[in-house]
Amino acid sequence: MEPPVRARVHLSSVQFRELPSGVVAALWDFRSEIYPKTVCVVAFLVSATGGKFGVRQTLAFFFPDFRLMDSMAVLIQVRDAQKRFADQLVLDDAELSLVDDVKVGFIGRNGAGKSTLLKVLLGEEELEKGEVVHHPSLRIGYLRQHDPFQPGESALDFLMRDSNEPDWRCGEVAGQFELKGAYLEGPVKSLSGGWQTRVKLAALLLKDPNLLMLDEPTNFLDLRTQILLEHFLRDFNKAALIVSHDRSFLSATCSQTLELSRGKLTMYPGKIDPFLEYREERREHDRRVNATVIAKQKQLQKFIEKNRANASTASQARSKAKQLEKLQTTELEVDEPTVHIRAPRVNPRQGTVVRCDAMSIGYPNHVVADQITLEIEHGERAAIVGDNGQGKTTLLRTLVHSLDALGGQMKWGYGVEIGTYAQHVYSSLDERLTVLEQLEYSSDSDTTRQDLLAMAGALLFRDDHIQKKIKVLSGGERARLCMAGLLLGTANVLVLDEPGNHLDVETVEALAEALELYKGTVIFTSHDRHFMQRVATSVIEVRDGSVKNYFGNYQTYLQSVEKEIDDGERERTGKVKGASGAPIAKGGVGDYRQAQRDQRRAEKELKNLEKKIARLDDEKRGINDKLLSETDPDEAVRLHQQLTEISEELNLCEEKWMELSGDM
Repeated sequence: MEPPVRARVHLSSVQFRELPSGVVAALWDFRSEIYPKTVCVVAFLVSATGGKFGVRQTLAFFFPDFRLMDSMAVLIQVRDAQKRFADQLVLDDAELSLVDDVKVGFIGRNGAGKSTLLKVLLGEEELEKGEVVHHPSLRIGYLRQHDPFQPGESALDFLMRDSNEPDWRCGEVAGQFELKGAYLEGPVKSLSGGWQTRVKLAALLLKDPNLLMLDEPTNFLDLRTQILLEHFLRDFNKAALIVSHDRSFLSATCSQTLELSRGKLTMYPGKIDPFLEYREERREHDRRVNATVIAKQKQLQKFIEKNRANASTASQARSKAKQLEKLQTTELEVDEPTVHIRAPRVNPRQGTVVRCDAMSIGYPNHVVADQITLEIEHGERAAIVGDNGQGKTTLLRTLVHSLDALGGQMKWGYGVEIGTYAQHVYSSLDERLTVLEQLEYSSDSDTTRQDLLAMAGALLFRDDHIQKKIKVLSGGERARLCMAGLLLGTANVLVLDEPGNHLDVETVEALAEALELYKGTVIFTSHDRHFMQRVATSVIEVRDGSVKNYFGNYQTYLQSVEKEIDDGERERTGKVKGASGAPIAKGGVGDYRQAQRDQRRAEKELKNLEKKIARLDDEKRGINDKLLSETDPDEAVRLHQQLTEISEELNLCEEKWMELSGDM
């Protein structure tokens, strides 16, 4: 029997619609079998439709926004995967399916095996057990960290060489990342890391991948480049797997969340923030259930011991023993001990902590910024913002006397003790010391060994790692060691250059919480927007050779940068791309302009279709709501016919949308 219209699921949907939070929770609870009541609710809904349909069809019946993903191609499937790295089992019978059109944020503690899994998916490493199945049409675009550029070539030369596309096409794609003029035609090796990342992203796009793999793509990117990358991913209508510790970035770009913990892969059908909340709720539920089970076990054990020797109650004792055998606690899914970080314990102070008057910063032959007049108060947490290359790090290094000011005056307040976290600091640690010795040297004299080991553990120095010599540590390990020593010290002013780099999501959250409670002053820069929004109480902008207090909070600054980028994108799409700096292939001008006109027409039609689909969806939901509560048979028939007509029109619009999207 064919299900009624309300139970039909649109397998031709052009995209996976986000589910209402209640449906996400219902699906998740049903799948993991954690909350028996939820399973009962789903079972009740199934029975309400006469038991004719499965769980997903039933959910589609009661929630019209629900769309199945059956029509989406599985690009990569991992089955029963086992993989060791050294003596750690990083994949333990792990399962994973990556489907077309879905962007997945990939999280996990540092050292959990995320990079190893990426290498397995790319075919660069073999599994010890299990298999990885690739779809025949799979085209992976992987953002590599190595330098693919040749000496002397421009960004445009590289894009043409790497993609075999003509110069006008390369220039058109490069324009999406604001690559034009000297940035496009000058030596690519002279560009900053953020601009080189833009070039690499343009190269990926030119190869038309249907699955992007990005490993920490926001590391060392300035805010503007991050937002451009977000916009690129938002408009990229294919699949992506993104490893990042930046919660804001993942929330803005990914509709699903994948976690690697204890060798197991867990896919959650929602964004990172709901996932983290749900994970904590699930663990708290398990803790409560375990507490109840343990109390019951003790009660039964006490009864058994009291009554098993008595002939009149021995049978009851045996019955209770059988009950005791059936009671089992749930293993708590805690990957690592909870991260706890404390900031230096200092007394709050008032007044000006540092004052700059007509100060110039830079290098002997290059002034980065001048006429800097600033005051920072005790207790402020001042965020230094600006594009890469504008001078944020130069300002921080000048403030801590790592660089001399070129002119003007800078004066710190009385009784200031500065603690610095920056590359020039953690790259110059005494290599003869062990991790433990360095922490003992850096820490406050009142620090207990327990506090010292707790801080070391929070920053991933555990067990035998605390006896490692600094000379064998990687750059990331040295950075974490420097941070641990700084937080164990007595500094009442912390100057931090990118403190979130080399830390995972949980550790960044713990650091933000510690700095919020810190009674001293923090002057810092970071590319992690979630971290900046939590920590910053004031904003200082470095831009176009000047350094000024920004009159507004970090959210206001973020909105202003977003507006600049949006305005630039609107201006760029309103012009012929070849006029923006990329030369047009000789003899192809007419065809190129015609193609641009056709594309603009298609984009306009696409937007009109999206509005129509949204309107039809709203109408369909309204009719569905009426139909579910309608008791008049004649009115129900009329609504049913109306719903059928709207559904058919909606299907046609969605198919047209898919056709136009595929052509663009």
